[in-house]
This record gives sequence, structure tokens and C-alpha cells, in this order.
Amino acid sequence: MSETLTLSAEVRERAGKGASRAIRREGRVPAVIYGNKEEPLGIHVEERALNKLLNTGHFMNAVVMIETPNGAIRTLPKDVQFHPVTDRPLHVDFLRIGEHSTVTVEVPVHFTNEAASPGLKRGGVLNIVRHEIELVVDAAEIPDEVIVDLAGYEVGDSIHVSQIKLPAGARAAIEDRDFTIATIIAPSGLKSSEGEAAEG
Repeated sequence: MSETLTLSAEVRERAGKGASRAIRREGRVPAVIYGNKEEPLGIHVEERALNKLLNTGHFMNAVVMIETPNGAIRTLPKDVQFHPVTDRPLHVDFLRIGEHSTVTVEVPVHFTNEAASPGLKRGGVLNIVRHEIELVVDAAEIPDEVIVDLAGYEVGDSIHVSQIKLPAGARAAIEDRDFTIATIIAPSGLKSSEGEAAEG
């Protein structure tokens, strides 16, 4: 399960560009908490602390407890805007959620058992179509990853979402089609020699 991250915040007294610039000069990043049928709340967080969480690699699919002077708020990061040149975070949007809210998150895909794939052993190449899958899950049960077992896959095989075991309680956000996660493609040398054999 994705760990819960914590971030201290101060409530923003003023909104607007000038106020946001002043906040950034103090090494802080303006942010907003919205959703859950409550009024949006303008806050600001310490840039260093935010960067530390951004560098965990799973900031966007983790529950972040925002600690404000009025108590902790359970959130899910929805958007981070970065400066186009310096890459510094400029603004963050957090979605307010209940402890067991149903949330949609992007979860990274990891592939295992390459050695047990006959197609890869013969020189096939794993072509990853989706590095992340959008899942609908309970906010308290956000998985860290989706594991795809490559055992038994041959050159030319496609791996669809219906063929993999999603974490307990999770379902794919895209339900109207059985989308492809990866394919095993032939290396270019193998393709041409098989083509010639078929012609002969």
C-alpha cells in the first residue's frame, strides 16, 4: 500500500498573483484544497518539504495529510504546476477526500518474470504501451504498483488489462475497452528471416 505522506501548511490570507509571488519569495508554494462539498481552502507549503515528497516518486498516487493550524485534512494531489525554466513547483491542487472515498489514481506498472517469457528469451522486445494504469480504488488502499507477470508470453502476444491481476479492491478506470498494457515484438532481424521462410 502507498504510504500516507504528511505536509504542514499555513492558511493563505490573500489570493492573487502578487500574494502568490510574495509567498514564493519566502520559499513557500501556494496551493489549494478543494472538493468533498466544502469551500476551497487556500494554503501554502514549504517548498523544500514539498520537493522531498515530489522526489518520493509516488506523490501523485499517495494520500497526503495536510496539517493546518485548524487540524489535518486528508487529500490526494491532483495537479502540480512547475516553472517552465527552473522546474520549481509553482502551485499545487489537492483534492479533499474522506478516509474511505473512492478515488482515481495513476499506478505504475512493473513487469516481472522476463526470464520465463519464451518470446523474450528468443530475442523478442517488450514494448510497454502503458507505464501507468488509471485505477479506481479506496483512498485507504492505494496500491504502490501493478505487477504484470510475463511468464509464458510469446513474440506477437499482447498483454491486455483483462489478463493481469489488479490489486485487491481496484478496478481499471477505463471500462469500455480491454486496453493493451504491453506487447512482445520481434526484433527486426527475426522478423525478416521469418518473412523469407514464409515466402520460400
